[in-house]
Order: sequence, then structure tokens, then C-alpha cells
Amino acid sequence: MTKGTEEIPKAYDPSKVEGPLYQFWLDGGYFVPRIEPDVQPFCIIMPPPNVTGELHLGHALTATTEDCLIRWHRMRGDPTLWLPGVDHAGIATQNVVERELASEGISRHDLGREKFVERVWQWVHKYRGVISRQHMRLGASCDWGREVFTMDEGPQRAVRTTFVNLYRDGLIYRGERMINWCPRCQTALSDLEVEHREQSAKLWYVRYPLLDDAGNVTDEYIVVATTRPETIVADVAVAVSPRAERWQKIVGRKASLPVIERPIPIIADDAVDPEFGTGALKITPGHDIVDFEIGERHGLPAIVAVGPDGTMNEEAGPYRGMDRFQCREVIVADLERLGLLERTEDYHHSIGRCDRCDTIVEPIVSEQWFVRMEPLARPAIKAVEDGRIQIIPRRFARVYMNWMENIRDWCVSRQLWWGHRIPVWYCGDCGEVTVAIDDPSACEKCGSGKLEQDPDVLDTWFSSALWPHSTLGWPEETDDLRYFYPTSVLETGYDILFFWVARMIMTGLYNTGEAPFRHVYLHGLIRDREGRKMSKSLGNVVDPIEAIDRYGSDALRFTLATGGAPGNDFRLTDERLEGGRNFANKIWNAARFVIQSIGDQRLQPPDPKRRAEMPVEDQWIMSRLQRLVTEVDRLLNGFQIGEAGHRLHEFFWSEYADWYIEATKGRLRAGEQSPLPVLATVLDTCLRLLHPLMPFVTEAVWQRLREHLAWAEADALVVASWPKAQRKWTDREAEERMAVVMDVVRAIRNIRADRQVDPSRYVEAYVAADGARPVLEAARAILESLARVRPLHLITDAAEAPKSGVASTVLAQAQVVMPLAGLIDVDGERRRLSKQLAKAEEDAGRIEKKLANAAFREKAPAAVVAKEEERLAAARARLEGLRQRLAQLE
Repeated sequence: MTKGTEEIPKAYDPSKVEGPLYQFWLDGGYFVPRIEPDVQPFCIIMPPPNVTGELHLGHALTATTEDCLIRWHRMRGDPTLWLPGVDHAGIATQNVVERELASEGISRHDLGREKFVERVWQWVHKYRGVISRQHMRLGASCDWGREVFTMDEGPQRAVRTTFVNLYRDGLIYRGERMINWCPRCQTALSDLEVEHREQSAKLWYVRYPLLDDAGNVTDEYIVVATTRPETIVADVAVAVSPRAERWQKIVGRKASLPVIERPIPIIADDAVDPEFGTGALKITPGHDIVDFEIGERHGLPAIVAVGPDGTMNEEAGPYRGMDRFQCREVIVADLERLGLLERTEDYHHSIGRCDRCDTIVEPIVSEQWFVRMEPLARPAIKAVEDGRIQIIPRRFARVYMNWMENIRDWCVSRQLWWGHRIPVWYCGDCGEVTVAIDDPSACEKCGSGKLEQDPDVLDTWFSSALWPHSTLGWPEETDDLRYFYPTSVLETGYDILFFWVARMIMTGLYNTGEAPFRHVYLHGLIRDREGRKMSKSLGNVVDPIEAIDRYGSDALRFTLATGGAPGNDFRLTDERLEGGRNFANKIWNAARFVIQSIGDQRLQPPDPKRRAEMPVEDQWIMSRLQRLVTEVDRLLNGFQIGEAGHRLHEFFWSEYADWYIEATKGRLRAGEQSPLPVLATVLDTCLRLLHPLMPFVTEAVWQRLREHLAWAEADALVVASWPKAQRKWTDREAEERMAVVMDVVRAIRNIRADRQVDPSRYVEAYVAADGARPVLEAARAILESLARVRPLHLITDAAEAPKSGVASTVLAQAQVVMPLAGLIDVDGERRRLSKQLAKAEEDAGRIEKKLANAAFREKAPAAVVAKEEERLAAARARLEGLRQRLAQLE
């Protein structure tokens, strides 16, 4: 790496640093873990981004958080593995390739299944590396040699093994159930793949004519309210609540199905809400989950009238071939023409949409493969209850429990061509079903070779659910599986707690008998400055690669890491990103000053045995450094990464750069009692502490600093040792002494700013301090330099200072008095303040009069009254301040 003080540019340019540094880390093999059998490793398996994707802010937040933990543990000396991977993303990838084919004027059906899958693999090989390279831009310190794809041979075998075991244990079954169907993707969706959104709709009240005992239509009818009149053609009953007295006399009779004129029974069922609509419910078991359950209880058939492509099928009678929403319009018109539409109301309700293509989902009854979840959920609940798995923040444990305790069976079959093919074969001769890990050559019952594999593939989340152990080699007993499993932390967004986290816990316990990870760390969602979720339709999406190009990787990482507490959403703005870039520049500039000050020297660390001989500022910063190390360790152990970042920012920018470095410049110029060992020690420690958050700028600086440090023990910061607090440097008394010095400097700076004194101009000041005078005397050079004071009078009693034409501030252990003569026009300042005082008195009087008005207090909202009281308090405080300043000029 580049070394030498003369080579340090004045400005930090991330674009010239980040690429070469990442290659330096790769070449050094620093991301590859060492195996130490007797040492517990730290392991994170990266949530696999979709092969279709590019890095978005969610990926960037995940990668930043995980990399912070990984780099921290690596520096602590733990054998550390961050295993990367990519998801085959069944629906998403198939959609992308189908769009590519459509642009060529062909469809997947023109190619056939085998050729289409070959085409998808070509696409995957072309684009698989895109998101990995983007992770590298972000600084992700993964062991890229272990990268896994969910369609690799190992995960494929893990998927088949799990399916077969579940089937043999009676936990996978094939049956007709109500599923979510996407007419656009033409596949089943699990409940978690459906996004429900509130929207305005209509509620149609339809008359169902009653039949007499002979089956003839009467002039009686029962009114049913529905949001989906197009499914009337699939109705098999009308149900009423047993608690709805108005309908009890017709239970057991039959009604004529409008338009279709099919007789259907009127039944009573407790699932009917007597408060919805008229208290009567049309029962359509083929298109509604509640109706399906009612139908099962009453032995009713399930009619499906909507086809896979969203058009009405032969069960729809005269509406066959129509799009489902066109059918809705036509059937409403027909009902109105027949006098069967009683009325229409506006209605607001939740509509399910495919989370991939946003198409309105069609609930239909279909034969699919399901996983029986309740037996898998029980041990997964226990693992969280007994603390084997800790969910952070803890409030999400309650959310997890609630979902797991009410879990429903998981539909895992998908009508796609890309994905893990279901390992089930049907015999063409005897009908026997063979479920096997390896492709069978003959029917296990009759020996026939006429076998046909199930055409469906498994839900993408099925293979993702096995991720923590399949990536490490399961079902084989590999060295990696034995050493790194269970993993340490699963870090992801709280929005996929059920999609992914819960399923990993269930399958991990089922397949291995052990929980797949010890901690679940959930981060929040990133929103824009108005608090809106980022989406392409709103035009508020921030491309992380563009952000890196503009601000640098460290700026983006620091902003994301410190944006919010675990599990909380936060708002990302340009100002925050600029703040991250400014911090990177601050680190660079402070380090550049220190390294240039060192010159060609090779420094030994400061000796704590000689602490008492050191200036107060050295004692103070070394003591504060130990507190920082302790605090950062505590915060990282508690997964408070953002708070650790804030604390590091505050210490480095304020205490180290703005106070300590500035305080030592006089000593550096004079060549007395060199502060360089302390300057270098604090800089070195800060770089180590900051490295997990901001790896590029810290490594770039440390590579230039390390040659000057006798204690530098590593070739790269990425594998340097993590700092440990040294109690022998902790000195509360030194911190208190330095606090007095800092208070005096701040007081003088505040007076200067308040009186608009030229920052470069020296001022005269009196500082009265009895007990603290020796401290201030020892720090005279710091006071004169940082507060720009000359002459500085250190006195015992404030009575020794001038009384008129001054500004003063009383502190806890001192009083600062600054003569204003010659600094400002005293008469002009008095006139200016008098005008401000008169205006402030007028403002305060007006507010007091308003609040004294009883009618205002009675009629105005409490919040308005409270606001006026706040304004009065502020006005009175301003009055008091102006009066004090005028008094000081007397």
C-alpha cells in the first residue's frame, strides 16, 4: 500500500482509494476465516439478494450492518465467516427472462421447458456477479470463495432431502385448498407473497329470489351484499348467522342463483358476521377462504369460475371468456336489468395484490403441495421462549409469537419452470406416487419406466428457509457445518420476519435439531425525508451506487449505520449523506495533520507510569479514550451500532480534532513536551474503532500511520487487533480539570460570537477562579490559543476585574469577564439593545394580554393556549437576556 507522509493528498478522494484498497484486502486473503477448533467462531450467512437485482438501499443497509459486526469480530480475533450468496428468485427471474423473450417476439412456450431453463441459466451466468461486485463497492468483507447460489448442486440436494423427509414424516401433502393465484404470473402464491392495500370499491346488494317447495320462484327474496358480483356464478349457498333472527325462518329453504338460475340452499353458520351488509353471505367456496371453510363444514362443492389467466371459464355460463373485471361490469348491468340489484354503496376495503407484479390476486381452490406448519412451529416457538434465539429489538418477539401461534399451512408449489423442481414422480401405468431425493429410473411399486415428474417448482422461500445450514454443506457432515453451525447472527429487515426468519428457524430445527442462529437482529426500513417508503412510482428511490459515486462508500455506510435504532425506520436525506462525507474528510484531515507532524519519527506508546508528568490535555484525552473504548464495546455487544457510531463521531470530531489537536498545536510549534505519542495513540485507537463503520478511509489513513507506530502489529487495519480499555489511563480528576479549561474557552468564544468580534482578533479577558486557578494557570497556553485571548488575567476574585463596559459569564468554577472597550461601539451597542428591548417588551405585553383574556383561554384549543404560553416564556427569557446585556454596558 501507499506510504510516506509526502504522498498524503490534501483532500480525501474516495474514488481513488476504495477500489485499490478492496483489492488489497482480497489479495491479502483477509476475509477468509481461519479454523481454530477450540475457539467459538462468529458467523453470518448473508441474506441472498435476488439474482435479478441490483443493490438497493435495503441491501446496502443489511450489508453495512453485517459488515460492521463481521469486521468488529474479526478484529477481536474471532474466527469470522461472512458467507455470501445469491437467490435464484423464481418468479422474478422467470418474469425478467420472459420479458426478454417477448422483445424477441417469442414466448417460453415456443422454446419449451428445457430450452427455456437453459435460457434462464444463460441469463443467470451473465448477471449473477453484478450484485456481488456492487457489494464489493460497499466494502462487504465476505469470503467470496464460499459464495453460494440457491440453485447450486449443494442447495439443490438440501432442498430435495428436506422435501422427502417432510413428506415421509407426513408434513408435506397434496390437496385441494384455497390458494392465492396471480393471473399475471400464473402461479400460486403463499399468503406472505400477497400485499394487501386499502382501496375504494363498491358494495352491491343483490336479491336472491326464494324458491317454494316445488322449486318455483316466489316473490320473496334474500338480499346479499358482495364486493365481487362476478363470482356469483360460482355461488353454492347463501349463509346467515344463527344470531340473525330476521333470517331464521328461511334457513333450510332454497334460493335461485341470480342469472344462472341454479337452486342453492340457505344455511346457518357462525362464521357469518351479522353486522356486515344484510347479515346474509353468498357462499363461494371456490373463491374465498372463509367460504371454503364454511363449504367444508356443510359438505358443499367448490366451483371455480375464473381461469388461470383471469378470464371466466365454462362455469361462468354466459360470461365465459370475459376478463373477470369486464364480467363484473356486465353481470351488474344484467342484475340491474332483471331487477335483482337493490342498491350500490361506496365501500373501502383491503385488496390482495401479487408482490411481484401488483396484479390483483384471485383466491381459487386448486390442487397444490402444502407444508403442515403447526408441528414445525411448536419447537420454533420454544426456541425463542427459552432464549436459545434472541430477537432484537425484543418487541418483535411478541410479533413472531403471535404469527407462529396462528400459523397456517404453507402452499409451496408454484406453476413456474424456473426453480427447484418438486421431487415427485407419477407412474403412468399404476398411478403410484414416488417421492425421492435422486431421480428414480422406475416406479417403486410396479417397476414401470413410465414416470413423469411433477411439473411444478417449489416456492423460492423453500430453498431460502434452508439457507443457514445448506450453505455450510448440509445434508453432508462437512467441516464448515460442524464448525460454523449454528451461526451467530441473522440480520435482516423486520419486514421479512415471517417470510424468511421464522421459516429458517423451523427448518433449521427440523433438519439439524439446533436453532440456526443465536441472535436475530432486525433493522428498520429506509424512508425519504417526508417519511414515505421509497418506490419507483414516487420517484424517491436512492441508488446506493450513485450515492457511493457522489459521497463515497464510507459516507453512505456511516449514514446508514447511524440512521436509526434497531427495528426503527429512518429518513435518508442528502444532508445526512453530506454529513457522512464531511466526517470522512474530517478523519482524513486530522490524520494528515498528525502524520505530517510526526515526519520521519517512529513513535513509542505513551507510558502510563509517567501520567502525572503529562500536561492536563494529554491526561484528559487518554482518560476519555478509555471511556470511549469501553462504551463502544458495550454498545456493539448490545447491537447498538448506530449509537456506537454517534459516540465515535462525537469523540473524534469534537474531543480529539476540535479540542485536543488544537490544544497541542502550540506545543508542536514550540517543540516542548511532544504530544506526538498521545496524538498518534488516540488516532490509531480511533481508526480501529471506526474501521467497522468506515473501512476505506480508516484503512487508507492507517496504512500511512502504521510505519510510524512501534506497536503496529498487523499489515492491515482490517486484521489489526481491537482496542481494549486500559484502566491505568482512566483519570476522573484530569477530566474534571480539563472540563474547567473547556468551560472557560467556550464562555469566551460565546461572548465573542454574541458581540460579533472578529474571530482572528485577540481580546483581553479576566478569569476569576479561586480553587481552579492552578488548573487554569497550567493551561494558560491553551486558553490563550483556543480562545484567542491576550492578555489573559487569571485572578482569584471577580472584584479585581473591571465592572463597567464588560460582558461576563458565571461558570461552575470560574467567572469570565471581558472588557468591551475597543471591541465594539459601546454607545451604539447600547442604543441597539435598547431598541430590541422596547420591541421585546411590546411583544411580551401583547402575548400577556392575549393570555389574560378569559374568552381566549376558554374557546381556544388546549394546544393553541400551550403554544402561546411557550411564546410568552421565550419572550420573557429574551427580555431578561437583553436587560442583563444592557446592564453590562453601564
